Amino acid sequence: MSGSKVLGVTELSKVQSESFRRLRYPYYTYNRGAKRHYKQMAFHADQSASRWVFGGNRTGKTECGAMEAVWWALGTHPHREIEGDTEGWVVSLSYAVGRDVAQAKVLKYLPPHLIVDVVMRSGKKDNPSAGVIDFIAVRNKFGGVSKIGFKSCDQGREKFQGTGLDWVWFDEEPPQDVYEECLLRTLDKGGVVWGTMTPLKGRTWLYERIYLGQGVTTSVHQMSWEDNPFLVKSEVSRMEKELSRDALESRKFGNFSEGEGMVFSELSDENVIDPIPIDEDWQVVCAIDPGYVHPTAAVFVARAGENYYVIDDYSVAGKQVEEHARALQPIIAEHNAAVVIDSAAGQRNLNGPNVILQFQQNGVDVRPVARSGVIEGLMGVKSLLCNSDGVRRLFVFRSCVHLLREMRMYYWGADERPTKRNDHCIDALRYALAEITKEQPRASPSCIERNKKLLIKRNKTWT
Repeated sequence: MSGSKVLGVTELSKVQSESFRRLRYPYYTYNRGAKRHYKQMAFHADQSASRWVFGGNRTGKTECGAMEAVWWALGTHPHREIEGDTEGWVVSLSYAVGRDVAQAKVLKYLPPHLIVDVVMRSGKKDNPSAGVIDFIAVRNKFGGVSKIGFKSCDQGREKFQGTGLDWVWFDEEPPQDVYEECLLRTLDKGGVVWGTMTPLKGRTWLYERIYLGQGVTTSVHQMSWEDNPFLVKSEVSRMEKELSRDALESRKFGNFSEGEGMVFSELSDENVIDPIPIDEDWQVVCAIDPGYVHPTAAVFVARAGENYYVIDDYSVAGKQVEEHARALQPIIAEHNAAVVIDSAAGQRNLNGPNVILQFQQNGVDVRPVARSGVIEGLMGVKSLLCNSDGVRRLFVFRSCVHLLREMRMYYWGADERPTKRNDHCIDALRYALAEITKEQPRASPSCIERNKKLLIKRNKTWT
């Protein structure tokens, strides 16, 4: 009797010890202590089908990428309904990098007692962290088995063909063809993708497609050293002093480097503003750069004293002039805007009226603007963005996504001229500024001047 009672206490003690041991695993303590990484938590709660973390080194981006993978495999994601077994890939730049970074993080957060099997590419399965893992089979909360596979970008796109996937995690920036192949793997299962990276390669395809393309299904999270509560402040201060300004942009803040040859290098956060009310006294010009295969673009520029505001933009390809006119008319009427167009639109058209006449026939009172040199026009835009004294006079509403996208991707070519690509809103901006800056605005009379004029008028009346 007493023997069985002692045995029961011993077994209970073992169970409790095992429970306490398991609770110390990083899986159970992730973002649950006194210090919490709120940017990581926001990333996990995001319901977008494509989520990306752009962060500096040691900001915690890889940690949240790995934890996301473990939650999907175990079916225990706190913000997503996962049903049954899942299969996903962890994609690294090379197997060596994957072993040292992403693979190591997955092993850190995956509770060992839930690992069913480990299949190795190289090394021994009883010491997986020292080798390269092909895939890990894990017991999920449904009693089934999920798979976490490990892939390397240097295998080439062909090695990513085949199976359907529930999720893909890109640790650092993949080649575009690998990304697109992985995207196709998630198609039939309605899967998700996420990426964690420090943008050291500059403004590559991913900057244009993901960073600038964020919207309903794609989201971007940025993490800096200040967001990671586990970094030692003295070490942060030391690194800030040792790294160059350019290096800090990517290494600390996770910002994309501007790269050499950016035309509008003066464009900064100070130039991009939230929309403000437009005074009815402000002069507004709409400028159109027509196209068909290439988009027809238009920008609306308002002038207030010495400052200029891009208040709206438009960029649509594959439509007839009639459709463009119908879309632009309400905006033109709202701001009582004068409308100008590239003078080349007045060239003779053997198939019917030229583009200028077509706009006029469809209710848009447009007239050609005299063409100035491209370089001269761009220099004018640059000086308004920020002149040599640091004064900024050109501001773009944040809602003008087409123009801002073009300006951030506009680079000088080898012949000291901009690369002629995706510049239709930029051309329209040049035309608008050429028109709206032709005449200097009259300064508003002061109260004293108004009273003086009124007295003069009265005196003339009395005499």
